[in-house]
Amino acid sequence: MTVPKNARANTKNQLHPRNKHRQRYDFAALIASCPELKRFVANNQYGDASVDFFDPEAVRCLNKALLQHFYGVKGWTIPKHNLCPPIPGRVDYIHYLADLLAKSQGGSLPNGSSVRCLDVGVGANCVYPLVGASEYGWSFVGSDIEAASLQSADHILALNPQLQSHISLRLQSNKKAIFKGVVQAEERFELSMSNPPFHRSAAEAQKGSQRKQSNLKANAKNKQRLNFGGQSNELWCPGGELSFIKNMVAESQQFAQQVLWFTSLVSKEANLRSIYQVLKQAKVAQYHTVKMGQGNKVSRFVAWSFQSPEQQKQWLASL
Repeated sequence: MTVPKNARANTKNQLHPRNKHRQRYDFAALIASCPELKRFVANNQYGDASVDFFDPEAVRCLNKALLQHFYGVKGWTIPKHNLCPPIPGRVDYIHYLADLLAKSQGGSLPNGSSVRCLDVGVGANCVYPLVGASEYGWSFVGSDIEAASLQSADHILALNPQLQSHISLRLQSNKKAIFKGVVQAEERFELSMSNPPFHRSAAEAQKGSQRKQSNLKANAKNKQRLNFGGQSNELWCPGGELSFIKNMVAESQQFAQQVLWFTSLVSKEANLRSIYQVLKQAKVAQYHTVKMGQGNKVSRFVAWSFQSPEQQKQWLASL
């Protein structure tokens, strides 16, 4: 049955109030910013303009248009085999990080290049630094274990000189390390962020992909292709996200005086209890779980700091 157009929500209320993607996509405006999107746009079963979200090329082009139209990012592209991120959800993480800092400094939103953020696993798409630098003027260091991903991110930055002074990229040469070898001596960050690999193995990642396609009720042909892509290091790691985050918490103790707030996305809610236990063992001063909603999906990130509330205020007052 076709749902009447006026019966469908025009506002994505689950997204952060400052998220520019709360309204339904204005494809006419997006095409005006990125003309190549036009060939992917057609009316869906409701008679609305849309793209085929099972088509990886269409999703990449939509991302390119969103970044161009809303954030002034030109020429965004990624290799076909790399992870293609959902822009609205990525933007939410940035805004909630801004709220986290604001809470530490009396409610004032943090703006400007003196706010420094480390993006662990920046990837070929470089989306978090692009949005964070555009929205708040923050400075970013993006690290990754894949040189090819950094080359892709560097290509995007080369097309956007207005952002180059805000974003630098570093290769993590030790695949077992997270902060070591990236955070330099005497260097300080107000934030670190991470979107860790969800799965424990390639087989588990494939099963997750199949579940996703089944849930979206794709036809048999579409079930054979992924609309998000992803390299092995982007989708899985030994022990999955729980192991990754536990390692991150353990290593963060060595950088307790150099990073104000450590954060990581947590895909699986069932992992929170174990993460809390590790945080308590690490004797952090504070930790929070911040929930985010995108459509029918609820996501979250965990944030922890070794600084007391008073120390946080002093830290941010010095910026």
